[in-house]
Amino acid sequence: MLDIKIRQSQRTQLSTQQIMTSQLLQLPLMHLEQRIYDELQDNPMLELEERKSESIDDAGVQGEGEHEEGMFDSVDRFEKDVRGQEDSRKKEESESLPQFTIDNRPKESFIQAVQHDSCEEKLLKDLALQEGMGPRELIIASEILGNLDDDGYLAEELPVILDGLEKNDIDADEKEVVDILEKIHFLEPPGIAVRDLRERLLVQLHAKSGIDPSPSEKNAGKLLEEHFVDFLNNRYEKILKRTRMSSEDLRSAVSVISTLDPHPFHAGKEAEEYIIPDFIVTYENGRLSAVLNDRSNMSVHVSDAYQGVLKKKAVPAEDRKYMRQKLNRAKEFASAIAQRRNTLIKVIEALMMFQYDFFVSGPEKLVPLVMKDVAEKTGFDLSTISRAVNGKYVQTRFGTFELKYFFSGSLPTAEGEDLSTKIIKQYIKEMIDGEDQVKPLNDDKLAGMLEKKGIKIARRTVAKYREQMQIPVARLRKKIC
Repeated sequence: MLDIKIRQSQRTQLSTQQIMTSQLLQLPLMHLEQRIYDELQDNPMLELEERKSESIDDAGVQGEGEHEEGMFDSVDRFEKDVRGQEDSRKKEESESLPQFTIDNRPKESFIQAVQHDSCEEKLLKDLALQEGMGPRELIIASEILGNLDDDGYLAEELPVILDGLEKNDIDADEKEVVDILEKIHFLEPPGIAVRDLRERLLVQLHAKSGIDPSPSEKNAGKLLEEHFVDFLNNRYEKILKRTRMSSEDLRSAVSVISTLDPHPFHAGKEAEEYIIPDFIVTYENGRLSAVLNDRSNMSVHVSDAYQGVLKKKAVPAEDRKYMRQKLNRAKEFASAIAQRRNTLIKVIEALMMFQYDFFVSGPEKLVPLVMKDVAEKTGFDLSTISRAVNGKYVQTRFGTFELKYFFSGSLPTAEGEDLSTKIIKQYIKEMIDGEDQVKPLNDDKLAGMLEKKGIKIARRTVAKYREQMQIPVARLRKKIC
């Protein structure tokens, strides 16, 4: 006999709409554009929307276009939260106010695709111009370059490369591979397909000095070949004891090595990368304004062309089913795009309130802020805020910043105020930049100098911040006397 039991349980299940909204929110601007164009190509029910200019002025008056409910709060709220003034009219005359202007006028955008050769492709082209390089040799070179890691080091042993060539019906021996490998070493940029940093620097040094190296270049070669570990760890006193170099000779040799490039290889990267901000914040005539980038303001709507077709019984059921699916998908996608835009606007609005002094006066005015504060202000949950700030940028007169830059922890000062950890890191960097390089500041001294500024901080915390900024310990920053 079957044993039937009834069990009641609760579980959270995301709808298709929620999943799509979450996916679109976390997309950077360039990827969002591509996603929109892909969806337009795939779904005939969608059309690119041309919107009228829509703005909000200081008095909270809507400009052209319909007011989007909930997208903006009244600017009066800024006046109270930012400066705590009761009389908004007096404040408008005496102090600046945040103002949001959303420009939705259609603009034509032309994006021209540019072909960038990868580093591997460039090396192969250069190699093909050398004497004695035929199709066979280029296949061997291609196999070598295919075994490089992200920093351009040869990641596999020669037997692995020979095995790969054999699978392509190329019967080569180690000497033939090594000969081509050495040619690759001295292509521009030199130092590709080497085994380690020492070999890379030696190749670059030989390429630079040629057949007639200077005394400083000879000493640099000696350092790399015979005292590399001591050189890496700045053990200069030890090197001076083991060699006949003077302090001046050693200083000149180190100076030569410092001109070499430890990272000449760029795996699959374009020559230039551009950041396209989602927002542009300006401060002019005593007024702070945020403008939504028109490229970030792309929107879609459901086409009316097929609405009547769905009502016609003459249309086959299968066709109506297909069209209904596309229609539902179009509605979900259009709604997700609008919600993404609404979320970003609310987030930048909150950031302008919390970080008002930053946008007006600069990074030194950054205040401690956690995502929970923005979540409470906007009404979104923490995961939504995290997706919204990741990969989204705002252009200010002090530079372009990722939205997550505005979040940082804090430490108390002697006056009882909280100071952003980003400001503390900046203090540490400035202290190290201005230190005596013969006697660099250790973490204890840095902590003491910060305490004199009214910032009580432990040595281990200084060490943690220094490591996060990828600044080496004092011993490794020490220069030659």
